[in-house]
Amino acid sequence: MKKIKTLLLVFVAATMLSSCGYNSMVELEEDSITQWANVESSYQRRADLIPNLVNTVKGYAAHEKETLTAVMEARAKATSINIDASKLTAANIQQFQAAQSGISGALGKLMMVSERYPDLKANQNFLELQAQLEGTENRINVERNKYNESVGAFNKTIKKFPNNMFNAMYGFEPRVRYEADEGSEKAPEVQF
Repeated sequence: MKKIKTLLLVFVAATMLSSCGYNSMVELEEDSITQWANVESSYQRRADLIPNLVNTVKGYAAHEKETLTAVMEARAKATSINIDASKLTAANIQQFQAAQSGISGALGKLMMVSERYPDLKANQNFLELQAQLEGTENRINVERNKYNESVGAFNKTIKKFPNNMFNAMYGFEPRVRYEADEGSEKAPEVQF
């Protein structure tokens, strides 16, 4: 009889734990961690394309050394920042985002340099790398959006009743969304 009571107690406790949403919170937290890794992976793809793009431009625009150096320095800075997905804070994301913005700005200047060299613009390697870079930028945006969606689902789950009564006990904290850079609501001015 004592074994039956113990088994019944274990069953009731397991049922209560699963009904309080613990498993859902764990699953959603892991989803958001995985999605952050996808964001980082997309940025890594961009960083991997940059040396090829720079080398292609070097052959045509040797005297644009300052721009090429700025692109490589921005890449080095951006790839040196690694954030533990389980410890994402607004400050960490802002630091990561600032480094990535440095690459975006440097690449913009590199693309403007290419406008000055008609032979470069017609070079098949350059055109292919430019298309890959454009596709990668789109991937980055998609992954950031998916990350924000996964964070939203997690944050809603831990804030809803009865999960909100248990999430602190289990150590669940709201996660931080990826936000646009300040001033990004204004379209950049491109001059040739």
